[in-house]
Formats: sequence, structure tokens, C-alpha cells
Amino acid sequence: MSGTVFEPGDWAALSPALSSATGARFDPAPAARVHGGCINDSFRWETNSGPLFIKIAPASRLAMLEAEAAGLGELAQAGAVRVPTVRGLGATAAQSFLALEWIDFGSSSPSSEARLGEQLAWQHRVSAQAFGWHRDNTIGSTEQPNSWSEDWVSFFRERRLRHQLGLALRDGHDGPLQARAMLLLELMGAFFASYRPVPSLLHGDLWGGNWATDASGQPVLFDPAAYFGDREADLAMTRLFGGFGNAFYTAYHATWPLDQAAGTRRTLYNLYHVLNHLHLFGGGYRQQAQSMIDRLLAELGH
Repeated sequence: MSGTVFEPGDWAALSPALSSATGARFDPAPAARVHGGCINDSFRWETNSGPLFIKIAPASRLAMLEAEAAGLGELAQAGAVRVPTVRGLGATAAQSFLALEWIDFGSSSPSSEARLGEQLAWQHRVSAQAFGWHRDNTIGSTEQPNSWSEDWVSFFRERRLRHQLGLALRDGHDGPLQARAMLLLELMGAFFASYRPVPSLLHGDLWGGNWATDASGQPVLFDPAAYFGDREADLAMTRLFGGFGNAFYTAYHATWPLDQAAGTRRTLYNLYHVLNHLHLFGGGYRQQAQSMIDRLLAELGH
């Protein structure tokens, strides 16, 4: 839906619905489109109490926005990294929406990256009795199943990798990719022979485009795919597409050091996101996923 051309009539139902959901009085139409998202449309919308950030999706995506709001609430309760405050949520007959506080962003710096590293380590200290979450959510626009499991290896194998491989098969990506991946699923427990992760509160989609710095220099996280999992999974994704400097990693490790063998599991965790990109965007992600699977199996002697 991103990049949708909206007609004046589209705002006629949205503006009063936003007012009802938030308690603020909205202008008849948004002030400006906000760029950056690739799934839904986002806008700066003026109200009688200041601007709000409004994310708009088709009405069929209300559950996606509900899960995002719940994830922001979960992260906010951790009291570690700042996240936008949810101001309202709802839908009209045609569209669903999520209203968040408006945050003016500044420029990141080594000091803000260090604060993010330290605060993320404290967020990861928030734990649960099992791995998963109380509801499913999405990673991008892909459904992310989160039903609880007391065993992390089983959770990551079934709820993450096998789920994505099923989507890949449905999309026509069969042959060696699937055969080698099934072998990896069978053997992946070897990566955890001497490592027992604890359930940590994860952002879940921690790439460089999902954090920023507010005007005072404090880091802000947004667009979560939250659940309780191995904290290495969050750290692995920070290295997949870049956007995090040495100050971030130094501060994280100083606050809560990672297991010495964390690097051996990084490719395994990032395979999940590459498979998701294969599902969403196709293209060269098949070869990247195949190479990652082959690399992991080679480490296991296969």
C-alpha cells in the first residue's frame, strides 16, 4: 500500500475516526506524507495538541497494526530504550490506522549509539518463562508465529526457519534449497550444544532503519516484531544490513557480554531474515539463503 494516492474523500472518514480513537481534534487532512516505510503509508497529521505520526493500512491489516501497538507497549514497559507512545488505534470501513506520538529526530552519533547498546542490553534483561509471545505478529508484512515454547531450539526451528521455508516452498523455491535446509533443521541443535539462551525481550526486527535518535540525543526504537527469544538474534540482525557502529557493540558488551561462541550462530539467526526477504522480494535472496545454508552445514561437517 505504500505510495498509495489518497483522494480528499479518503480523509473524510479517517479524520473523525482518529479523533475518536485518540481524544485529539484532527485537521481534516494530514499535513505531509512521511517517507521511509515500504509496507504501509505514514503521515504527519496536525491536531489541536500538536502533530502525531499516523500509519495507515488497508482495513484487512488491522491485526498487524494491533500487534505493532502491543509490541511498542511491551518495549515501553521494559523502561530501557525509548519507543513512540501509542496514542490510538482503529479502523474505518476501508482503512486501519495507528496513531503514535510525533518525535523530532536528530543526528545519531557515537554517544547515541553507545546509549542504544547499553539500553538494549537492559531491555534484553527483561525475561519470561518461555520463548515466544502472547500473540502472533508480523516481520515486515509476513506473519510471525509466536506460540510459547520452553525449548529455544525447537521454537527457532519450527516458528522461524520451518515457517519461512514453508513460505519459500509455496513461492516455488524448492529443489536443493529445501533439501539442504531440511538437513540443517535436523542438525541445528549442534550450534547449542554448550549454550542455553534465556528468553529475552527482543525488538525482533532490529535493522538500521528501525532506530533513530531524538532531538536530545536519546535513541528511539520503532516498528518492532517483538517476542521473547535469544538476545543473540537481535544482535545478529544489527550486522545483517549495517547501521550500527563500534560504539553500539562496545557498550552492549560492557553491559551484558555475549557468549564467546555467539558468532557461530549469527548466520543461523540471519537466515530467518534473508528467507523472509526471499518471500517478500524474491530476486537474489534465494542465492544468499542457499549460501548461508551451505555455510552452516559446512560448519557441521556437511
